[in-house]
Amino acid sequence: MANSTRVTGFLLEVFADGWGVRFLLTVLFLLLYTGTLLGNLLIVTITTVDRSLHSPMYFFLRNLSVLDMCYISATVPNACVNSLTDNRAISAAGCATQIFLVIYCAYVEVLFLTSMAWDRYVAICQPLHYAVIMSPRVCVQATLAALLSGLIYAGVHTGSTFRLSFCRSRVVRQFFCDIPSLLQLSCTDTFSNSLLVFVSATGVVGTCFALITMSYVRVFSTVLKFPARERGKAFSTCVPHLLVVTVFLSSGAYVYLRPSGHSEMTRDMILSVFYTIVPPFLNPIIYSLRNQQIKAAIRKITLRNEYLRGDR
Repeated sequence: MANSTRVTGFLLEVFADGWGVRFLLTVLFLLLYTGTLLGNLLIVTITTVDRSLHSPMYFFLRNLSVLDMCYISATVPNACVNSLTDNRAISAAGCATQIFLVIYCAYVEVLFLTSMAWDRYVAICQPLHYAVIMSPRVCVQATLAALLSGLIYAGVHTGSTFRLSFCRSRVVRQFFCDIPSLLQLSCTDTFSNSLLVFVSATGVVGTCFALITMSYVRVFSTVLKFPARERGKAFSTCVPHLLVVTVFLSSGAYVYLRPSGHSEMTRDMILSVFYTIVPPFLNPIIYSLRNQQIKAAIRKITLRNEYLRGDR
């Protein structure tokens, strides 16, 4: 250990070794990135412009869309540039920033998804009390609590990770910096870091998943009493949302909560895609393209723009 040197920068992995496969995967990731930005930007624009969508459900949806654009931007652009240029280097400061942003966005995403599940539960199961329980003040307070607590959560994990010395290797076995990959590179004891990740992640993910599950169990039990047509609409929205939440939480939990040690790099990279790229890409599809109010708002704005252009 006395002869080891402190690492000041890292090397990230690229999508594939062969140039042809790497190029195709990069194009695919860029298409997913572009689709995610356009879809979420559409939601933000529509829910802001159309006053009929100024309700708690669309308030959380708008916040989720802004967060998803930031979430996917923390990893995909840098990974695509690295893959195309084969310049895999990232500074220690850049790596710390990436870890902070990924943890922050993932943490806030979980809380937003929990808030949205709770909103659906109150709207369907307690409609008479909806205006009181989901008042604008409560929605703003819940959002601020998620954003501010996320700063503390991400800051603690990033700080505890970069207190370690990294002297075994510079190669991060991932296409972006994450805590499990960096812990494998440390030449100091990482038990306290692993314990911190396990306890905090289990507490946050476990609590939120339990709340989401309980909310949807009660929603489904209530929806089953509805007429067949209304029942189909509710299931068509709730089931895809629950599937995306399950994939998001299970893949992230596996990567961060599995026992420390070397694992298959390709599998870890694929699982990372499921909790960093898939949810931001699918959320606009689930919450907007399958939502009749969003579709109606898009048609109304489109017709109004065409009318204004015709007047000119």
